[in-house]
Amino acid sequence: MGHDVPRYRLTLEYDGSAFVGWQRQANGLSVQEALESAIAAFSGERVTSFAAGRTDAGVHALGQVAHFDLAKSFAADTVRDALNFHLQPHAVAVLEAGETPADFHARHDAIERRYLYRIVNRRPPLTLRRGKAWLVRTPLDAAAMHTAAQALIGRHDFTTFRAAQCQAKSPVRTLDLLEVARADDEIRVTARARSFLHNQVRSIVGSLRQVGEGKWSARDLAAALAARDRSRCGPVAPAEGLYLAGARYGEAV
Repeated sequence: MGHDVPRYRLTLEYDGSAFVGWQRQANGLSVQEALESAIAAFSGERVTSFAAGRTDAGVHALGQVAHFDLAKSFAADTVRDALNFHLQPHAVAVLEAGETPADFHARHDAIERRYLYRIVNRRPPLTLRRGKAWLVRTPLDAAAMHTAAQALIGRHDFTTFRAAQCQAKSPVRTLDLLEVARADDEIRVTARARSFLHNQVRSIVGSLRQVGEGKWSARDLAAALAARDRSRCGPVAPAEGLYLAGARYGEAV
């Protein structure tokens, strides 16, 4: 496509519960398909959209970034409002829309991705947060989880914390931030890195739960990382507690 074709950048939030994930699949509705159908309904054009993070089935987004090209130029508010109209009744909202440089790429240009994982730590079942957080009924020591988590910061081989079906060429990633903090009955795990392996955050959170319950020490978590062995990972945390919180791009973008 020539550079005269407008490229649009979106920031999206969605409830991943009803979707098979971001990526178009034969076995059900994806966020990508819902978005591309809305784009077609509004513009009459069939396009392919690209996202900062390919969230899995059941995973939510607070700040997913996507881009697509259209032959015509539209005002930012028009794109946002028209897409939101056509996205009904799906639980997907376009928070921001606008034209972006023709060489911007939502996935390739992201220099950081942020994920949030929500654990509700209480005995009673979830009501308002059902499907939006992981209910863990056994008491968790969030401070111990945070302390142990610091061993995972930096550049490591994260083989222990990646899904068996992960397609990444290398298991080496650099984790820039991993914080665990409690507010009332909710424990929030925040992770930041340029890129993540498949199921990396959920694998880490599942292992941190072991620490929080006192089943693992901080040393056990560090040893699991050093082992570079998937079988050393704790039970993987479920999808419903995970959110793609945002993506960051360089100054020029």
